[in-house]
Amino acid sequence: MSSEAVSAQGFPRSVDYARRSLGAAIWFVVLTFPIMVIRANTVTGTITWRWHNMIGVFVGTFFGSWVWRYLLERKRTGAVADPGAVRRAVGAARARITALFARRAIARGGIAVAVLLIVAFPFAGGMYQTNIMITALLYVVLGLGLNIIIGLGGMLHIGYIAFYALGAYSYALLNFHFGLNFWLALPIGAAVGGLFSLAIGIPVLRLRGDYLAIVTLAFAEITRLVLENWSDLTFGTAGIRNIPRPSIPGIRMTLPQTTTFVYFIMIALVIFTIFVVHRLENSRIGRQFVAMKEDVIACQAMGVDVAKTKLAALGLGGVWAGMAGVVFAARTTFINPASFTVWESIIVLCTVVLGGMGSIPGVITGAMVLILVPEYLRAFAQFRMLLFGAVLVTMMVFRPGGLIQKRRRAYKITTEEKQAVAESGDLSIQG
Repeated sequence: MSSEAVSAQGFPRSVDYARRSLGAAIWFVVLTFPIMVIRANTVTGTITWRWHNMIGVFVGTFFGSWVWRYLLERKRTGAVADPGAVRRAVGAARARITALFARRAIARGGIAVAVLLIVAFPFAGGMYQTNIMITALLYVVLGLGLNIIIGLGGMLHIGYIAFYALGAYSYALLNFHFGLNFWLALPIGAAVGGLFSLAIGIPVLRLRGDYLAIVTLAFAEITRLVLENWSDLTFGTAGIRNIPRPSIPGIRMTLPQTTTFVYFIMIALVIFTIFVVHRLENSRIGRQFVAMKEDVIACQAMGVDVAKTKLAALGLGGVWAGMAGVVFAARTTFINPASFTVWESIIVLCTVVLGGMGSIPGVITGAMVLILVPEYLRAFAQFRMLLFGAVLVTMMVFRPGGLIQKRRRAYKITTEEKQAVAESGDLSIQG
């Protein structure tokens, strides 16, 4: 028997997996026995014994544990045998897809199909599905905004939802006191989010890592408490209601029509956000963000003003949060501090981490997965959070870089370029 097929205790791998999985299944049955097996009816004073649940928990845990250990072993042995095999396979598949879409006819056809699906979705899916998609698109915008701070700038920010709240309250209060409509409040909310993000960034310029995360977390909680207790301005826990929805001047729309209109506003906002973030990461300031993320000391040695770069990343990230907050307030027509808890910040952070930090397609995919999967698991209402947590843990173990990892831009000098340099007499890059 080969060494790879035998565990450290001398058992064959399959027997060792079964032995460990059996122990995990028995232990899990013991832990869940009072919840999954015993049902007490306090009205009739009877107890129902659900033995079938115990059998289901045992079988599910046993096979789940066995598969988990098998996959971990495959990951370990595969990494030892060929560390670049998966990377080469993914790169080859990506190259084939890129070459396929490089053909104009296929690219145009794909774009046409995507546009058709996006336009037809609210009419084919109905109001409920459209509302779910609007929520997912809101988190796409929030995730892309936070990606500027975390994915590009490398600053761990847990209080991002505070700027989202400030954007929402800016529209609600401006409309309540001055009658400003959605279109005027949208840039104002973006400016409010950006300015407050700069304000919190100035005192924490010297902080990084966990210390920066704690300060931003504290700022988010302070913002929520201020909104909750400054009743004269924010109406406290009662919130602000009857916030006008987005509309076209001179046209009256029903609720389903308004929902569809908000959907298309979010599509436009997502496209605009993708365009700006893509241009940003390929710009000079974007390269400064990436340099700061990789090595602050080297970045400073190259003449980059780290303080200004950090403030730029925080300010730009806050702009998108404020803009999304305005749309949120207009969509729900009611806001209160309970809508902007730290849990919302964690969800936005998870979209970036799960999708892939620094990757625009990754953040979009992460937001869609985090928002749509729990909604479509409502049929498993009792277990959907358990399933959701299992998916996240699996992702963090087997795909720690995210669903779609950020590819580093590679620059290569072709043979023709080398020859041209050699002929010109510039020997600085020869060889």
